[in-house]
Amino acid sequence: MNALSRENYGLVLAFVGMLIFSGTVPATRLAVEGLDAYFVTAARAAIAGVLAMLVLVILRRSWPSRAQLRLMVVCAVCFVGGFSGFVALGLRTVPAAHGGVVLGVMPLMTAVAAAVILGERLSLRFWLFAVLGAVVVAAYALRDGGGRFDIGDLYLAAGAMTGAIGHVYSGKLSREMPGWEVISWELVIALPLMLPAAFWLMPAEPAVVPVSAWAGLAYVSLFSMFIGFFAWNAGMALAGIARASQILLLQTFVTVGLSAPVNGEHIGLLTIVTAIVVVVIVALGQRARAADA
Repeated sequence: MNALSRENYGLVLAFVGMLIFSGTVPATRLAVEGLDAYFVTAARAAIAGVLAMLVLVILRRSWPSRAQLRLMVVCAVCFVGGFSGFVALGLRTVPAAHGGVVLGVMPLMTAVAAAVILGERLSLRFWLFAVLGAVVVAAYALRDGGGRFDIGDLYLAAGAMTGAIGHVYSGKLSREMPGWEVISWELVIALPLMLPAAFWLMPAEPAVVPVSAWAGLAYVSLFSMFIGFFAWNAGMALAGIARASQILLLQTFVTVGLSAPVNGEHIGLLTIVTAIVVVVIVALGQRARAADA
């Protein structure tokens, strides 16, 4: 495979990964409409964790070092208890399209987390775009919430922050081992806690839970929490992080678009305009960051 074909194949894989991740918010919204948010959080991690354990055993992957394990514990807390849990709690009260817009600033928040944690230097231009993105999302949340922040917005903000921290540490670990192996170990680390929690929180009468809620849980467990990382990380490895990350800009649009057919939501003009503005700000922020790197 020549360099161009390798890069194009990587972009296709990155695009597939982006599509999978775009369905996370609509699927989570479906799940929490019929299932307890805490059960959804535990169950998605438990299901993905069992799959991850099987893959690691079958492929006979060696245990990470102690230093790597310590970072993986932090990532597991951020992704499993943080991002997944806060997003599930947030989507109990806000629509999926709304959640997609609010979470659209995660790339900027990840860059900020990298600056704080890893000591990366960011230009003044980047910080201006980061503040502008936060202001736009906050104004949208206030306007959509009738002049106040919904509790769901606060949960989503917490999810974005913990997710950003998890991405930074996972990115650091991915320099030492394949990205799919990083997420697999993180899920396995969380399994001893999440598996019993899932059984403890399981609904008393599973048969009365809507099929759509179970379908949403199945999606976030199999695809969002596990399979999506295989496509996305492989795409970044083949196409390069810089080019693959540009595809991620489409995620907000796809998430908002999916909320209509999947969740039956009406997508208003304000949501569409805000999504466009957020994506433009994120793109400009990433460009400012890359230019000054």
